Amino acid sequence: MTAFELFFLIGLSLYLIQLFVFTIGASAKYKKIKEEQYPTASLIVAARNEESNIIECLCTLDKLEYPSNKLEIIIVNDHSTDNTGALIDEFIKGKERFKCFVPDEPIGNLKGKTNALAYAIKKSVGEIILTTDADCRVNPNWVKTIASYYQDNVAFVGGYTYQKADTIFGGMQGIDFLYLLTVGAGVMNIGKPSGCIGNNMSFSRKAYDEIGGYENLPFSITEDFNLLKAIHELKKYKVLTPIEEDILVVSEPCLTWKTLYWQKKRWGVGGMKNDWFGYFTMLGGYLSHIAIVLLPFFFTTLSLYLAVSKIMLDYFFISPVFSKLNLKLKLRHFLAFEIYFIIYVLILPFIVLPNRKVMWKGREF
Repeated sequence: MTAFELFFLIGLSLYLIQLFVFTIGASAKYKKIKEEQYPTASLIVAARNEESNIIECLCTLDKLEYPSNKLEIIIVNDHSTDNTGALIDEFIKGKERFKCFVPDEPIGNLKGKTNALAYAIKKSVGEIILTTDADCRVNPNWVKTIASYYQDNVAFVGGYTYQKADTIFGGMQGIDFLYLLTVGAGVMNIGKPSGCIGNNMSFSRKAYDEIGGYENLPFSITEDFNLLKAIHELKKYKVLTPIEEDILVVSEPCLTWKTLYWQKKRWGVGGMKNDWFGYFTMLGGYLSHIAIVLLPFFFTTLSLYLAVSKIMLDYFFISPVFSKLNLKLKLRHFLAFEIYFIIYVLILPFIVLPNRKVMWKGREF
């Protein structure tokens, strides 16, 4: 066995073990409470310059099934410069569950979306708070199903988000989302949360107040993970992400490579706040991706088999998730994802480490 084959085999073996652990963690089952025990809920959407998406989002929110006296829907117009505000006002007219606010001043040192969310939370009354984005579509049972997991010792319930897969570019991003969220769910459900997604998450007001709210946390461009980490560090509540079709959210994919670049950089910068375990979860994949890129220079029959095995591992890791969420995994989308996945995993550290500037929603962070 050559040194390269040994390197590849070690990386792939570690990757296999990690995927096995992630799969076991992500498959965890949890007890649910009865419908008469559902808590009051506040659903918050922070919208900035979303005139092309906001109406479709509001339509799905309007169809949510939840006791009318237990749900409020708060839309925060985060100082949009397009027609978003007018569209919101027109849509919610006469709909009692809906409210709309424009943040009038920053809360502490908060800015951007985090400030908008903190402002809305102060205005809200629900015992649990759910967040999604203006470019998302939710299932009618979304709030009801998430609420059913809120036993007394649960403080955070996350969900899965998929991208519209009308094109190979969108389908590739959708697989990437589900892959990363399955890894995140896997480690979260074994007690080591390393990520979540803000367009499909919820948390208890009690835990939010205990950490002092967003304004008591250090600023992060990934406010969702920042909050999850703080709640977990209280060491008194459960945080979980079940795989369930009714809490699947569908969002719009990035339309250009430039937008996708900034999304990945934003996640990478936020992910730097992970502990050693978070970085360790990336090690097997990173080593395997290095070996695949080097394969043309150190080609052997065994190394080719190892490369094919890595791709097959990814497929059999993500395929059951697609099945549980009642989604179709298309081969052309998967192959595009594999190429994209190998490249961005390798270059992301070189994008993030030199500087942490991020452009998002027309703002620089």
